[in-house]
Amino acid sequence: MKKYLALAAVTLALFGQSVRAAEIESRSLDQIHKEALKEGGTLVVYAGGDTPNQLDGIKTAFEKRFPGMTLDVVVDYSKVHNARLDQQFADGKVVADVVQLQTLQDFPRWRREGRLLAYKPRGWDHIYSSFKDQTGAWTGVFVDAFSNLANTKALGSTPAPSNAHDYLDPALKGKIISTYPNDDDAVLFWYKQTIDRHGWEWMEKFMQQEPHFVRGTQAPADAVASGKYPVTFTTDGSLKHDANSPVRFSIPTNDGFVAWAQRAAIIKGTRRPESARLYLSWLLDKDTQKNVWYMWSVRNDVQPPADYRPIWEYSSANLSNFERFMADRDAVERFRARIQLYVGEVQGPSS
Repeated sequence: MKKYLALAAVTLALFGQSVRAAEIESRSLDQIHKEALKEGGTLVVYAGGDTPNQLDGIKTAFEKRFPGMTLDVVVDYSKVHNARLDQQFADGKVVADVVQLQTLQDFPRWRREGRLLAYKPRGWDHIYSSFKDQTGAWTGVFVDAFSNLANTKALGSTPAPSNAHDYLDPALKGKIISTYPNDDDAVLFWYKQTIDRHGWEWMEKFMQQEPHFVRGTQAPADAVASGKYPVTFTTDGSLKHDANSPVRFSIPTNDGFVAWAQRAAIIKGTRRPESARLYLSWLLDKDTQKNVWYMWSVRNDVQPPADYRPIWEYSSANLSNFERFMADRDAVERFRARIQLYVGEVQGPSS
């Protein structure tokens, strides 16, 4: 018994050391920048997304803020990047310095496997507690959300949909574009929480609306912006309305939507740890959170636009439910297989 107690004490002591290993960053961004330049000035980020230029805004802002730095952002589906990283871990030839993905379930696993370098960026105490690993292994860097996006000009006199039943309006038949739910887990969860509430009868009626399915979540945003399809619920949008644009993002008045904090972590063994620290501290800087990202901040001291509350104040955002959903891979695959009976196999090229 004493042997087991001693072992438990050692384990707890080691765990305590790992928690304390990452101290909150105390250096200024300019001080970290100076150290990052000594590493060559280049940083490789594997970022979840749909199109190669999707994060060009972040790349441009980072390189403008830090002369001499080059941010090499490799955008691909998160479900592709995680497999790519696992292969690189197995081969011992990791390319990325930072990984930034929607696949929330990967980060606790990578932490357990010792793949991540603990780091607590500047502003750590202001990051919403549920959006970060307490040891500093990973942190949410921005909030993304899939909800209603409508082109009011293309809709004409038809009201913009807000809740799930609104998409069953006969006036919207043939006018809805959606990402294949069996191709994107966040979209899959939107369908699941809707069907859990309204039943599979809603899905049957929705399919009678002849929705157009595509790969990726950027394609619906582009189609709504152009007016080709007036509405979608499978993409994000800016919380700040552009007075010169007919496109409006909104959240449901009664039903749920999907939101999560995109997670980011530094790969353990990177040859550019200071550059990676600079990137994460800059992403979480108050100014970046307020002026570079277009949706909700992960910080509790950055307020959203006047029409919105902090994302964690919306129970309809399903933050914890989505995280649990992503972690239960067997349940995800069962639901994916079932909904595929309605929407068919994924068709078309990757976006």
